[in-house]
Amino acid sequence: MKKIVTFIICAILCQYSCSSSSTQDQNTDPNNENPSESSVWSIPLADVFDGGPGRDGIPALENPGFVSVEDEFALLDGDLILGYKNGDDIRAYQHIVLDWHEIVNDNVGDVSIAVTYCPLTGTGIGWNRVIKGKETTFGVSGLLYNTNLIPFDRETKSNWAQILNESVNGQLIGEKAELISLVETDWKTWRTMYPNTKALSLNTGFSRTYGVYPYVDYKTNNNFFLFPVPKDDRLPLKERVLAVIDGTNARVYRFIDLATENLVRETFMGKEYLVVGNENFMVSFELDINSGSLQFDYVFNGSAIILRDNENNEWNIFGEAVSGPRSGEKLKSSSAFMGYWFSIPAFYTTEIYNN
Repeated sequence: MKKIVTFIICAILCQYSCSSSSTQDQNTDPNNENPSESSVWSIPLADVFDGGPGRDGIPALENPGFVSVEDEFALLDGDLILGYKNGDDIRAYQHIVLDWHEIVNDNVGDVSIAVTYCPLTGTGIGWNRVIKGKETTFGVSGLLYNTNLIPFDRETKSNWAQILNESVNGQLIGEKAELISLVETDWKTWRTMYPNTKALSLNTGFSRTYGVYPYVDYKTNNNFFLFPVPKDDRLPLKERVLAVIDGTNARVYRFIDLATENLVRETFMGKEYLVVGNENFMVSFELDINSGSLQFDYVFNGSAIILRDNENNEWNIFGEAVSGPRSGEKLKSSSAFMGYWFSIPAFYTTEIYNN
């Protein structure tokens, strides 16, 4: 516990040591010491803070090991995971590891994925690591924007804003990340859906106290913040919500919205969405010309199947039709992710779903 408290105190001190940069021009970095890296930022530099550890001070994982559910590893039923499925290869990236590493660079079949997770905003987002035809890996820059993770890609050393899904500094400035759908839920729900899943091995090659949360009560204390960020008090600041993103706009859904309805179908920014969930998960899909005529019912009973439609197709939590005349088809993924409430209006013009 002493080490944990020391880390937080150091982070707070870093916050104040960086505050002198607030008078700099918002688009240029006069202290950039590497001439090969662009000093131009597309976000206000005054809002970019040094988290303390420095570039790669928090080590991202690359092609880590995985264990099956039969193996012994420290996961409790209520522990949160980010789940990914590519065919029959099903993987869980648990928060207790991501809290310490923040990025996992993985290859799942033919997909090069970066699982990015920011413990300070609670946002878990999947990115395709192939950018402009080249595969890269992502590392942790040590910088934060609106207290959110800024990854950097190793190919160009460009910096990216996680919640914006966009490069904000460097050769790739303005480039968007291709999103890869992840499901955030608790370990019990996930392994019941997918008993053949694998989970990250705790044998990462790094000495970390996995299972011990490194930020004390940060994720439950609505008054505890390490770095400056705008705060919107329409909801409890650390409440976990689902954000559906369209351009610079977002609509947020709460677990209490889906605890009784389980299924919401509505239009946002001219597009039709289907939001599905319960007290343990929330996912969303964008309905298009192929799926817009279907009528869906929520049928979740513990398996991966969550929807059945009027054609008698059954759809899993990733929007894949696993039976029925449309078997093999997939619902269009929406641009969406889970995160703490405060982090969404800090980046997007945000509406809250009202049932």
